[in-house]
Amino acid sequence: MFYVIDVEDYVRVEPRLFGLDTKTAVEEQLQSLYEVYHDEEIGEVIGVISVSKVGEGIIIPGDGAAYYNSDFKLLVWKPEINELVYGTIAEITNFGAFLSMGAMQGMIHISQTMEDFVSFSSSNVLTGKSSKRVLKKGDNCLARIVAISYKADSPKIGLTMRQPGLGKIEWVEEEKKKEKSAAKKAGKEDKESKGKKGGKK
Repeated sequence: MFYVIDVEDYVRVEPRLFGLDTKTAVEEQLQSLYEVYHDEEIGEVIGVISVSKVGEGIIIPGDGAAYYNSDFKLLVWKPEINELVYGTIAEITNFGAFLSMGAMQGMIHISQTMEDFVSFSSSNVLTGKSSKRVLKKGDNCLARIVAISYKADSPKIGLTMRQPGLGKIEWVEEEKKKEKSAAKKAGKEDKESKGKKGGKK
């Protein structure tokens, strides 16, 4: 889930930025600070949206930098259990697939890639035994977050595509067409059945 967060904090501006005007220096320092930043509480920082206020700077003895009390907004993405995510398969392995969701990557265990017995081939694809469905690098997919672990430096996200409406986009579209066709057929049969009953009167 994406969030916009308001933050008030002292920003340490390095001496290399002293030639810029204060607000620009703070903005550049924040961009550098949050370029690759993850926090369990707030999530993955996508970027700094804006800096609304920069206070007076203070200098701490022994530190050549200046500190500015600043108000700024961050755009963050925090994964949530049961959240639906769209992404692209970044890698296929013998134990599953890695889905790139933009801000982070998630792992889909081989048993969670499709409703089928799945095998891994030497050409780096996963294939369903009965359905003959193929999952490969570059495929666009819809998945659901089923597990999140914060034990490592960055969170590990577990995904599934073994639920209705999930999977490779082409599979999802195929299923929708089948459902639409089945509903149309059922509606037609129901109409014919009512017509026959009406004719008997």
